[in-house]
Amino acid sequence: MNESGILRSTPLHDVHVASGARMVPFSGWNLPVQYAGVIAEHNAVRTAAGLFDVSHMGEIELEGPGALTSLQRLTCNDVRALRPGQAQYTAMLDETGGVIDDLIVYRRGEERFLAVVNAGNTATDLDWMRDAAGPDCEIRDCSADYALLALQGPRAGAILAGMIRDDLSSLRSFWFAEMSLAEVDVLVARTGYTGEDGFEILTASADGVTVWNALMECGKAAGLVPVGLGARDTLRLEAGLLLHGNDMTRKTSALEAGLGFIVRWDAGDFIGKDALLRQKAAGLSRRQRGLEMVDRGIARHGHAVVIDGEVQGEVTSGSFAPFLKKNIARAYLPSGSSSIDTEVEVDVRGRRLRAKVVKTPFYRRPRR
Repeated sequence: MNESGILRSTPLHDVHVASGARMVPFSGWNLPVQYAGVIAEHNAVRTAAGLFDVSHMGEIELEGPGALTSLQRLTCNDVRALRPGQAQYTAMLDETGGVIDDLIVYRRGEERFLAVVNAGNTATDLDWMRDAAGPDCEIRDCSADYALLALQGPRAGAILAGMIRDDLSSLRSFWFAEMSLAEVDVLVARTGYTGEDGFEILTASADGVTVWNALMECGKAAGLVPVGLGARDTLRLEAGLLLHGNDMTRKTSALEAGLGFIVRWDAGDFIGKDALLRQKAAGLSRRQRGLEMVDRGIARHGHAVVIDGEVQGEVTSGSFAPFLKKNIARAYLPSGSSSIDTEVEVDVRGRRLRAKVVKTPFYRRPRR
């Protein structure tokens, strides 16, 4: 919300309303939760393509001779490994190793970076960066300058290739390029939050509607549909992708959340490193695991997990998985009770329903 307590709208708000979207409050924004329905939109992304408005995400620019050094301290991955035109999934941690936010860092030049952060964390992230960054690093919130769209699904590449002159085959995962689309300037990154191949497209706020309409028109024959927040959540859960505020917070360490793959121990003294090293040496007391419901019912965020008759864990995310046609969830469990195929119970509104620990991601896209 803005300072007046009014929900903020993305540059595409009127397009969503005209398309029949059901609008809901989310992280201070008025956003589309669904158009034709969550299941239909979810399966369209798995089999064809979907277009998301994610302009509510925050964009923070870091620029100057000290930008690289600052990001190296602020994030747990190795920003030094990035070349201009390359992006990186990472996280900002506090001194206890807790997750302040997960984000994607784009290197736009030798001394110029763009961080895309979660919408509800933008103000917190900005303050943290400014307080903890080193000298010679200019930090600017440029969220209002951009519209951000996500084109996702097995046909996303073909749709985009029909609209640009550039060769997308050279745009590998977590690389980006600046190009022209619908006669406006865009940054196209091969990134996403669905488990499918796809692209995130950054453009000026004033050009967001133009790019959206052009993509929808070009993708119509390929089955492209608009997709809301509901399917965005079920898609990311199926694909084993975490949601900040649910699956990870400042009360959960990066290692407990399963983010060890982005922790680069040789990347210098990033904030939270000492705490993670102590935790690693002592051994984790709990871990986040995937659950598949055995009994009929859906485990939701906050539901207790019962092991040997006692509450020993908590569900962080849970839903019916439309493509897999199963009820799935993520939960924090004691390390000694989190082996694959371990059976647990989830307290769903007073009923104890059986579930089993399974490998994640629940869904992996097929090789095409």
